[in-house]
Amino acid sequence: MTTSQPAADPATLPSSAAPAAITAPAHAREIPFSRPSLSALETRAVATALRTARIGGNGPICKRVQQKIASQLGVRHALLAPNATQAMEMGLLALGIGPGDEVLMPSFAFVSQANAILQRGATPVFCEIDPATMNMDAADAAKRVGPRTKLVMPVHYGGVPADLDALGKLAADHKLALYEDAAQAFGSTWNGKPVGAIGRAGCVSFHETKNVTSGEGGALLTNDDEFARRCELIQEKGTNRAAFLRGEVDKYTWVSPGGSYVMSDLLAALLEVQVQRAAALQKSRFSLWQTYYTGLADLEQKGFLKRPVVPAQAKHNAHTFWFRTSTPQQQRKLLAHLNGVGIQARFHFQPLHASPYARQTLKLAQSLPITEREADCLVRLPLHAQVRKRDAQWVVEETRKALASA
Repeated sequence: MTTSQPAADPATLPSSAAPAAITAPAHAREIPFSRPSLSALETRAVATALRTARIGGNGPICKRVQQKIASQLGVRHALLAPNATQAMEMGLLALGIGPGDEVLMPSFAFVSQANAILQRGATPVFCEIDPATMNMDAADAAKRVGPRTKLVMPVHYGGVPADLDALGKLAADHKLALYEDAAQAFGSTWNGKPVGAIGRAGCVSFHETKNVTSGEGGALLTNDDEFARRCELIQEKGTNRAAFLRGEVDKYTWVSPGGSYVMSDLLAALLEVQVQRAAALQKSRFSLWQTYYTGLADLEQKGFLKRPVVPAQAKHNAHTFWFRTSTPQQQRKLLAHLNGVGIQARFHFQPLHASPYARQTLKLAQSLPITEREADCLVRLPLHAQVRKRDAQWVVEETRKALASA
């Protein structure tokens, strides 16, 4: 069972998503669902990179930012990538995942995770979620372990860590690797340790919808030195170029499988400022999250909705605020009302196991009733640095009005 954290240290969840079913008309007062927080500092950093011609991949700015991320998150290694999907692919290649292997993952997840697994020739095995957190259910995952299972790949949905105690035990009991999709969880922790590197490795995202952004971007995190060395080779197209630049070899050459998984220094210049501003950005998000959390408490008591739960072992990053309505019909009416008054509320992931590609191409005939039900009831509210407290209070008022009338 998942236990609640005190309201003073609340929970949160996802980011970018499918567009709302209703397109809001122009209003005198509109609140966008997501908006990056950019300042003159980012502008100056990018301009400086341009003036010094620092725009290529994996240059000195990238190296500096990798060190800053590793230091800030308390992990041994952070390797920047063009996006979290490619960071994920880099890790799967380094883990040796290939044809015939199976990877346990939640069906309630972004499609990039399943695509990265399929690219390796492996098969995603979709698991149920815990409705309290919308994270992968370890007990259900345990039932799906088979002779070809090689990897457990949970998502830290919306920045709230999955149950890494239970999932870690599952992996250890069956001699599986634990690889975390922490795309939404930059700065979140489990038992005081940064998620993304509690298992063998994990990845974070710096997409424009994330707490810390470079527009597009990601990073692979790990505390495993040997694993990081393999990823470094893969990141640089399968060459030992990084070792050459450190003066460890007199020339570099092709030494392993690989790809072009490097971030441009131009984007890294923007990201460096965002990483420096991360604490202030997160403080603002926590304040708004708490406004939503406390403002909707009585609606939960009356049975209109269920707020997110943060496990006691977790500290989340206030990535977004979500709740579940009582029925899918309520969800649709609420989204229509909020978008109709200029509040860009959203649903989120459509379960992957029930998607056209899974049904028609992968030939899956799977039923995950908990995932299907909860996904159809999920609502996410605007949460970013530009949302003011009075805006959040207005969102609460409109939510209350819509659910009362429903």
